[in-house]
Amino acid sequence: MEYYAFVHFSTNTFTNQEWGFGDDDPKIFNPTQLDCRQWARVCKEAGMKGVIITAKHHSGFCLWPSKYTEYSVKNSPWKNGKGDIVGDLAKACKEYGLKLGIYLSPWDRNFADYGKPEYITYFRNQLRELMTQYGDIFEIWFDGANGGDGYYGGTRGTRKIDRTTYYDWSNTYKLIRELQPKIVIWNDGGDRADLRWVGTEEGYVGEKNWSLLNAKGDVPEDMLRHGVENGEVWVPGEVNTSTRPGWFYHEYEDSRVKTLPDLMNTYHHSIGRNGTLLLNFPIDKRGLIHENDEKAVKALAKAVKEAYSVNLAQNKKATATNIRENALMFNASKALDADKNTYWATDEGITNAAITIDLGKPTVFNRFMAQEYIRLGQRVKSFKIEALIDGNWKELAQQTTIGYKRILVFPTVRATKVRFKVLDAKACPLISNIGVFNAPQILTAPSITRNQAGEINIKADDPESQVYYTLDGSTPTTKSVKYTGTIQTNGKMTVKAIAVEASTKKSSEIAEEKFDIVKKDWKIVGISDEKAYKVIDGNSHTAWYQAKTQTLPVDLVIDLGKDVTLTGFKYLPWQSTDGVISKYQFSVSLDGINWTIVNEGEFSNIKNNPLLQVKTFTPSKAKFIKFTALKNTKNDNWAGYAELDVITK
Repeated sequence: MEYYAFVHFSTNTFTNQEWGFGDDDPKIFNPTQLDCRQWARVCKEAGMKGVIITAKHHSGFCLWPSKYTEYSVKNSPWKNGKGDIVGDLAKACKEYGLKLGIYLSPWDRNFADYGKPEYITYFRNQLRELMTQYGDIFEIWFDGANGGDGYYGGTRGTRKIDRTTYYDWSNTYKLIRELQPKIVIWNDGGDRADLRWVGTEEGYVGEKNWSLLNAKGDVPEDMLRHGVENGEVWVPGEVNTSTRPGWFYHEYEDSRVKTLPDLMNTYHHSIGRNGTLLLNFPIDKRGLIHENDEKAVKALAKAVKEAYSVNLAQNKKATATNIRENALMFNASKALDADKNTYWATDEGITNAAITIDLGKPTVFNRFMAQEYIRLGQRVKSFKIEALIDGNWKELAQQTTIGYKRILVFPTVRATKVRFKVLDAKACPLISNIGVFNAPQILTAPSITRNQAGEINIKADDPESQVYYTLDGSTPTTKSVKYTGTIQTNGKMTVKAIAVEASTKKSSEIAEEKFDIVKKDWKIVGISDEKAYKVIDGNSHTAWYQAKTQTLPVDLVIDLGKDVTLTGFKYLPWQSTDGVISKYQFSVSLDGINWTIVNEGEFSNIKNNPLLQVKTFTPSKAKFIKFTALKNTKNDNWAGYAELDVITK
């Protein structure tokens, strides 16, 4: 199970929220084309092995007709209240040969007794339904979000719980294993489970990644990211991320689906670093995986196949500096025979050894893959790769752990031999598979930025690439305008651009950025610190923080320079854990004195996913805006901003 899908779908899909409060009317849930067979088909064609469905997210709305609540599909217009999405997906998974997993939020912002012992009975009753009505379940997923604001039993309020004790996880686990003996448990908020979160939702795990944790005790971010070398229990890292910035569907993210280079990076930084990849599809309002997301994952499947279908080292001649008991069953060829049940092994106590692979002729390659025989544990602590180029050995890479699978990416070389050296290991290394590959180049889409003065800059990652662009939202080609330098603009526009390799004329994915009004006349009011203008400089890599001496709530007021009609705003936090605003108010004014609050609430999941936040509201006239930070993710008094922007009518 290297690679499998998440699907997020709920009332949130129809309210443009990431986290519902539990107060949405079930009648808004009415997907007109819902097709779980389409979900399963896309996942199968993408090379995934299973699907985990958000049977109940934090809002408490259930995608199956639970007999323990009225807050479910049975009170929605979909199929006249007779439908069961979990059941439909279970059938689709069986048809397409996929495994089914279940996400059940421990936090329930709708249930009246959340925070009381009665809720645990309710929670376990729902678990029993899900574990007994839909066949084999390969994984159960418990989110780490626990307690907070909600609409509990129809009343606005806040419920706080002790996440370590409230759910009585030991007995909850016991129930799950009784009902589903082969299941894998993922839990970020309680007793040690079978899989671990990797500390981020951005699609990567640490380069050093042990599949071990201590049996008890807290797991700080460093342990989440890297595991524990001498841990006592086997808890591999599962990398969870989404095809888009958000987990639930938002129409404005249709152009924000991860590009092929982005997805390949995610693949290499998850599966290629001894992790599994759980990639989310935000199901759209129709009840389908959107065409853009489908196209993206199919492109990834094609690129992975093109990169890794031909192992240039398979069955090549190889020698090793040490072979366990000089036995044929442990010699170097066992790492090159494409059989995961055989392996090269060294003698007991030998933790530094090498395999040299003769490629037979000068061979071009740019990827290296190694796998340990993981049934006998993870052992390698460090290793390096060398290549014989023009008669001289050259180091290509040096790294730490291997585990189930490790993939290294490096510039293309032409060599006759490859040497894999284990530098250190916990015990004699057991290497079941070695691969050498020549992956085709994937051009990265260029970056597009616009500064406060309205100047657009477009930059390709490869300085040798040529860039072509359009300013009217049309598709760029090599016949479009060639980028030669800064472009002065004014007003709203959609910029698209491609990077083109001059020799082959191959082009990258299309980069797209939508810009609203130019900020050249904007002025920050009441703040003397000139650095505050980093908030509106159009550069996401700069940031400004309010003084720590101030106490939240704290305001950021901007004079827009003229009257405009606003329909929303955008907030990008600085990409760190400090000063990330989680609750806010947004107000408008025509004179800077009399203010009207036009939007307020929370930036759901911003702690784990600190990406661009987009909020919309009823059209409102404004010359001044006021963004009020009410609370941050650390509950201290720091408020930080990378960018603040507006959406105009």
